[in-house]
Amino acid sequence: MALQRHEIWVDFGLSGLTRWFHRLGSTGTAMEIVVGAADWGEGSFAPALLEDALRLLESPLSTRTLDILWCAATEREYTPDRWIDGRQWLRQIAEACVERIRKDDPSFVPEPLGPAPYEGRKDTVLAEIRAVGPALDQATAEHPYQSVPDVVAALEQAVTQADPDLGFRLFLRAMKAYRVPISESRYDLYHAIGESFGYSEFVVDDGDLVVAPSPDRSP
Repeated sequence: MALQRHEIWVDFGLSGLTRWFHRLGSTGTAMEIVVGAADWGEGSFAPALLEDALRLLESPLSTRTLDILWCAATEREYTPDRWIDGRQWLRQIAEACVERIRKDDPSFVPEPLGPAPYEGRKDTVLAEIRAVGPALDQATAEHPYQSVPDVVAALEQAVTQADPDLGFRLFLRAMKAYRVPISESRYDLYHAIGESFGYSEFVVDDGDLVVAPSPDRSP
């Protein structure tokens, strides 16, 4: 049975899957990792992961943008000549999720999603991405080993053309992957935004966000 998002105490959906690929020591092929993630919690992870994959597949985002989003969230160098087609990868993820859901509901058929339910929070998420945009772009584009170009632009497109909710979660994963520091006030704001999306507090920060001490406080 699918859990409500506030009941999932770890990052969920596509952003949660990227964490499986980033520094978790997951073993096996890429698809074995996806299948394992879809099966997490007796299949409770699969519906949210399927929804995120379909949101991006149904969006007008380019393959290059999808690749950038994945690479930034997983801290992987963007190398188009060695990277799987982003839409093909999302289709494989969606197929794995459908297969897992059908173990419990053999008649399940995914339906078109329609408009994203959190369109009204688009400007709030865009404002936060743009506020740290220069630092995030510098951290990702200038990384000596895992460089990714145009991350802020890709995240903005995810928010405006796909889903503000998913865009915010992928933004958080990129901030965590590349260790971009934020202020304590911004940290509190991220939690407030996450609460408005119905997240568990651990979706916003699972210990990987870097918070810089306020200048008026001792380290």
